[in-house]
Amino acid sequence: MEISDMIDPLLELSTEQSDPRYSQIDRLPTKEIALLMNQADAAVPAAVAVVIPAISAAIDGIADRMAQGGRLLYVGAGTSGRLAVLDASECPPTFGTDPSLVQGIIAGGPDALTRSVEGAEDDTEAGAAALKDLEVGPLDSVVGVSASGRAPFVLGALAEATGRGALTVGLSCNSDAPLSAAAEHPIEVVVGPEVVTGSTRLKAGTAQKLVLNMISTISMVKLGRTYGNKMIEMSAMNSKLAGRAVRMVSDITGADQETAGAALDAAGGQAKIAVLMIQHGLDADGARTLLESHGERLSDALSG
Repeated sequence: MEISDMIDPLLELSTEQSDPRYSQIDRLPTKEIALLMNQADAAVPAAVAVVIPAISAAIDGIADRMAQGGRLLYVGAGTSGRLAVLDASECPPTFGTDPSLVQGIIAGGPDALTRSVEGAEDDTEAGAAALKDLEVGPLDSVVGVSASGRAPFVLGALAEATGRGALTVGLSCNSDAPLSAAAEHPIEVVVGPEVVTGSTRLKAGTAQKLVLNMISTISMVKLGRTYGNKMIEMSAMNSKLAGRAVRMVSDITGADQETAGAALDAAGGQAKIAVLMIQHGLDADGARTLLESHGERLSDALSG
């Protein structure tokens, strides 16, 4: 098909419109362009705030299913897919989750994380197949992420998820998006035209990242994977995180850092266990038993 024969399916989308305020940016000094971009970005949190009720309802549904053993699966293409994979990949080190619990699926597979994979986002069947391969079921939650709200790969995935009884969420940056119609929980963060026309890695990408932050973080909070605002389940996989774990155990228990570090060593790096060892005078096995008897929730184990 010739390009001249094609009808642009995105023509009417707000994210594809050209904003006259930025029509001369190629002639402006660097500082002025930076100020314009900063001003544009400042509008994104307000756009997210408008849809907090929809975000909250989606998170409640997701957390409920995860508490019953379900998974959180993000599906996206291009920038949206990369943001989805990024958010999922941060859950194991931050919240100590198994890598299978929160997963990001990008059209085109791993190669698409660093380069464009031609036609991947237009493959509806591939989106459905990705969900089939993961054997998605009723306890799982599938979040489709698409700035336009009409990426075929994402729509195919959501259709498959719906057929399998999973909870579905559609995160887009346009009104009345097909993705919203396909999802049980539609979330439309309308940020308007980009500084560089159609470059949805800008405001739309920032909006999606803010919402994904909320979805994963609040779900983990509700699952008891924090203690207050502390990353009590984090994996101490490097010197920075090990130091953070020592400070966290010391802050919670009031013990000095030497005592906190020794307890962490005995607990195999598990901060929850170290805290209980210090507070209740237990060995590591006794602390694990106590924690398990309180559903892995440190606050309950400390007061129980």
